[in-house]
Amino acid sequence: MKKLKRITTAVAAVALGSSLLLGATSSDVAAQERVRWKMPIAFASKLPGLGSPSKYVAEQLKAASGGSVEVRIYEPGELVPPFDILQSVSDGKVPAGYTWIGYDQGKIPAIPLFAAVPFGMKPWSFSAWYFYGPGHDMLQEVYKNKGFNVHAQLCGIIGPETAGWYHKQITTLEDYKGLKIRFAGLGGKVLEKLGASVTMMPGGELFQALETGTLDATEFSMPAIDEILGFDKVAKYNLFPGWHQPFTAQYMLINGDEWNKTSDQHKALIETTCTAATLMGFAEGEYKNGAVLAGFQAKGVQNDMIPTDVLKQLKQVTNEVLEEEAAKDADFKRVWDAQKEFAKSYELWDSRAYLPAGM
Repeated sequence: MKKLKRITTAVAAVALGSSLLLGATSSDVAAQERVRWKMPIAFASKLPGLGSPSKYVAEQLKAASGGSVEVRIYEPGELVPPFDILQSVSDGKVPAGYTWIGYDQGKIPAIPLFAAVPFGMKPWSFSAWYFYGPGHDMLQEVYKNKGFNVHAQLCGIIGPETAGWYHKQITTLEDYKGLKIRFAGLGGKVLEKLGASVTMMPGGELFQALETGTLDATEFSMPAIDEILGFDKVAKYNLFPGWHQPFTAQYMLINGDEWNKTSDQHKALIETTCTAATLMGFAEGEYKNGAVLAGFQAKGVQNDMIPTDVLKQLKQVTNEVLEEEAAKDADFKRVWDAQKEFAKSYELWDSRAYLPAGM
């Protein structure tokens, strides 16, 4: 029934767009509900796939609604600090925000499962679980269970990040001991278990931290974004694959009261636009990353691959972390069980349907 409702609201969005295209008068538009939202974002809008979907959403909502929906984006720190977006939206200080929700794992232990899971699903399989499985509804429940007054809408996704930028090579798990590293989400918990000194910093502070030695290493995102942040200028070892974030999902968070008073037509338009932004952001990253990676190699960056035996050890430690988190939080266990159930059935398709790399 809930899936049918989402399909129905998507149809309503098309109907709204069609009426505007067919020539609604200015008085018709004026008669509609007008949405005027400020939306702080966690990532600069120039960052492909990570920040750019927020700009796409703002532009498309205004165009498709004929101006009845306007979302004004505020770059990181202009209105709300990046790590404060959830609380600010829930408290009604701002009506909406755009962020990677994994930043809030300290407040909501289950949230990283919707943001990035080490050795987890690929972007397309996570999207399948989110849209056609229980993902979307579970996310709303997780927020509600922890007392947050928000509606969350998947509004961006990118492929794997790199496994980080380092001043020295990483060849064994022992190399992580004592390492000062910025590492987000559940992957950070894995490295903490291995003895690393893990910290969190906004993306805009990482270049200087690497350059001055405040950090020995950092992960942030995919090559097209890491290049803009200049990591190749201060670190020469770039590690692959991004075991800690096979997918990275961003969300538009909307204050619950604001969402409840929004018309069904505008809700449908927001949902449909965010779904489009999810595909556009993913496509942008996939289009740009190969050329950027080739450029790194030309500059002398070593794109090292983690040895298979080390990946297996990382996966073992990851499973330990996930089990520990599930034992501490009922929502974490419930969501993780649902993801494992889907992944088990998906593996049958995934292992047979796609050509192996290099073919």
